[in-house]
Amino acid sequence: MREADDSDKKAFLVLEDGTILRGRGFGAEGLVYGEVVFTTAMTGYTKSLTDPSYEGQILIMSYPLIGNYGVPSEELTEFGIPIHRESERIHVKGLVISKLMRGSHWSSCMSLDKWLRMEGVPGIEGIDTRALVKRIRERGVMMGALSFGGPDPGEVLQKVRRMSYEEMNLVERVTPRRVIVHRTGSKLRAVVVDCGVKYGIVRELLRRGVEVVRTPCWYDPVDALERFGARGVVLSNGPGNPSLLEDLVRRARTLVEEGIPTLGICLGNQILALADGGEVFKLKYGHRGVNKPVRDLKSGKAFVTAQNHGYAVSPESLGEFRVWMINIDDGSVEGICHPEKPLMAVQFHPEGSPGPLDSTWIFDLFSRVMRDNGEAI
Repeated sequence: MREADDSDKKAFLVLEDGTILRGRGFGAEGLVYGEVVFTTAMTGYTKSLTDPSYEGQILIMSYPLIGNYGVPSEELTEFGIPIHRESERIHVKGLVISKLMRGSHWSSCMSLDKWLRMEGVPGIEGIDTRALVKRIRERGVMMGALSFGGPDPGEVLQKVRRMSYEEMNLVERVTPRRVIVHRTGSKLRAVVVDCGVKYGIVRELLRRGVEVVRTPCWYDPVDALERFGARGVVLSNGPGNPSLLEDLVRRARTLVEEGIPTLGICLGNQILALADGGEVFKLKYGHRGVNKPVRDLKSGKAFVTAQNHGYAVSPESLGEFRVWMINIDDGSVEGICHPEKPLMAVQFHPEGSPGPLDSTWIFDLFSRVMRDNGEAI
C-alpha cells in the first residue's frame, strides 16, 4: 500500500447533509463539486472512471482495495478502440476510496495516483466507504464537494447545498462535436446518437460487422440514416436528467412514429419512454454495479447485468411500449419494447458483460432486426 505523509495530503469530503469526512488526498490537488454516488463493482475502476455517464458525479468505490492493477495502457485496443477504457478521458469529478494500492499488472502503464494527477482529478483515501455507502442508501444520493489542498469544509458546504444535479444538462459536455465513423467494410450500418456512448457499445456493434456512425446528440437521426445509408439507430447511454433533453425526445418520437429499428441503452431507454409519452423518476440511490439481476418477461429467464443509472421509467405511464424486463431486486423497469414495431431498449449495459456474456445477445437481436428489414422482436 502507498505510504504518504499525512501532513501534506489532507483532504475532505463534504455532503449536503453536513457530513464531513477527512482522509488523505491523492491524484490532482483541487476542489470539485458533484453528486455523490457509489458503485458496488469490485473491478473495472478504469472503465468506471472513463464512463461518460459519471459526468458531474463524485464516485465512491465500495470495494476497499483500489488501484491494485494500475492503469492498463490505452495502446491495448480492438478496432482501434482502447479495451480497458470507455472514453478518451476521466469523467468523474472526484474519486472516494478506502485504500489506494500500489499497482502491479503486465498491462499497467502507470499508477492510479499518477493517472488522476495527469487528468486533473482529485481523490481521497482513508474513508470508510462501506459506512458511507450505508449512509447514502439511507439518505439517498446527495450533492457534495471533494477537496484536496483546498479551503476549509465550512467554506464549501453552503455552495454544495445550493447545487442541483437534476438541473444540469450534462450531455452537452460529453457529446462529440462532429460525426465519427467506425468502419468495418460492411454494408450494414447503424447510427449511434452519442449522448456519451461507452466504447464497449461501439465495440459490440463492430464485432457483429455493423459499421458505426456516431453523431452528436443534436443531430437528427432520421437525416443521418438517409445521409449515411444506415439501417437502424442506437440511442446511447449518457449522464444527467433525461427530462432536460426535450429536443432529443422529440427526435426519438419520430423514430417511434416511423417504426425505424431502434435500440436504446440506459439513457436511451429513458428517452424512448419519454418519446412514448411516459415518465421517468429519480431512484433513491441508483443502480451502479456489475451484479444486478434482471428478468426477461418474454422468456422468463434471469441474468446478471452491469448498470449505471440514477433514473428509471415509470411503467404505468407507458403508451405504446410494453415492459420487457424488470429488476429482480426492486421491480423497476429494465427494458421496454414495442409490440408491433422494431423498437427496443434496456436500462442496463449489455456491453458490460459481467456474466461475462449474459446480455450481449441484445446486440445480436438488434443486428438481426436491422438485417431483417425491421421486423418487431
